[in-house]
Amino acid sequence: MSVTRIATLVAYGLALVSIVTLEVAGRREGSRVPTLAQLCGFVMRYRVGRVPLGRVALLGFWWWVGFHFFAR
Repeated sequence: MSVTRIATLVAYGLALVSIVTLEVAGRREGSRVPTLAQLCGFVMRYRVGRVPLGRVALLGFWWWVGFHFFAR
């Protein structure tokens, strides 16, 4: 395996561990850290005038993820 592939896998692993750590921290009693569900709910409610900008941004993010990681 090349060094860049190993570095990429380590970076994704650290990102996953960070997300899990923040989720666990957010689920503790009296925590001020939002859970992933609360964060998604906040983004989905964000509007600019009549445009649901949070939903458009989330749709664009999922399109980007699908296009870059799943399309071959």
